[in-house]
Amino acid sequence: MVKKGTRKQAKKKVLTLFGTRPEMIKLAPVIRELEAQDRIFQTVNAASAQHTDLLYPFARLFDIRIDHDLGIMTANQTPNQICARILSALDILLAREQPDLILVQGDTTTTLAGALAGFHWRLPVGHVEAGLRSGNLFSPYPEEMNRRLVSRLATYHFAATPHNRETLLSEGILPENIFITGNPVIDALESIRQCFRKVPAVDALLAETSGLKRIVLTTHRRESFGPEMHGNLQVLRRFIEERKDVALLFPVHPNPEVRRQATEVLSGHRRIYLLSPLEYPEFIMLLSHAWLIVSDSGGVQEEAPTLGKPVLILRENTERPEAIGAGVARLVGGAPEQLAAMLEEAYTPHSWVADMTARDNPFGKGDSGKRIVKIVATLLGVVDPDRVSTSEARESML
Repeated sequence: MVKKGTRKQAKKKVLTLFGTRPEMIKLAPVIRELEAQDRIFQTVNAASAQHTDLLYPFARLFDIRIDHDLGIMTANQTPNQICARILSALDILLAREQPDLILVQGDTTTTLAGALAGFHWRLPVGHVEAGLRSGNLFSPYPEEMNRRLVSRLATYHFAATPHNRETLLSEGILPENIFITGNPVIDALESIRQCFRKVPAVDALLAETSGLKRIVLTTHRRESFGPEMHGNLQVLRRFIEERKDVALLFPVHPNPEVRRQATEVLSGHRRIYLLSPLEYPEFIMLLSHAWLIVSDSGGVQEEAPTLGKPVLILRENTERPEAIGAGVARLVGGAPEQLAAMLEEAYTPHSWVADMTARDNPFGKGDSGKRIVKIVATLLGVVDPDRVSTSEARESML
């Protein structure tokens, strides 16, 4: 006879889907926490491999097991073709695994396909990093529309900030389904910072640029391709040419268009370094030694407050206004001449860049993975809701 209160609960199966390097980085703290709670959760990790060469090194870095690789990538696919192939593969996977919850992150085509497949199978979907909005459906493209569609399809919304929660509420999402958790990219950043190790290639680069003001550049967004990216790269080259105390360090995204423009505009200058894509610890180490970051990346905007590094955002809008509010980022807009003016301003003595220090990060405290898993456990009924209150996470202010 089983005593009252001692009946063993069945484990709940959580299928986590990701496809790109940023998804892997941001979901890794959640997956690791789920796997640490193996008494109550069974985890299944599936990769669409939307990023191929970039994805697996990060899986090894964060010690994330990939149970299923959907292998959907072929050359020159459109977003529609990617989405269709993921949906087809997920039909087979979901029939086999029958998860209790699907977790997706962010705004990629993989995220959209995972949320849509969950809806079709009548499975609850949890969306990590919910509520981001730029206000322009075509910037970033197609990510802005993906976010909005995923919000209509998801069951539970894990919002990084109170601002994200307010956005979701304004769109009619029920308040009881929204939870403020912070962004797990801060968990990943903090874990990397705690175990920095010497990397010979990065150490050599830092030694070679010692005494120089280092600008770290990242740019890869589709809407930046063409004349705008070309103009921005020309501005940066001129800025380096005219100042002997500044260097440009550019980990070049593997997209062929980015590589072509970087080679065409930036090659051949001794203080401009075109780098291969870096592993996450190497990239964070590079950022931590920057004088200024110039980027169109959302993740960099989230990491900058903790690192205390100023960012010029190479975009006309941002879905992360908290970075601007924290005083670590400024919006450049789409005109290269505006970038030139803002670089000049940053270079002047006593500019806002000179006064930058690490500060409280509005995107989280480094405990988002634990928060999300704690809420998931309650939502799936594997812990006593009287002991773990989801309203506590929902109403908390970061």
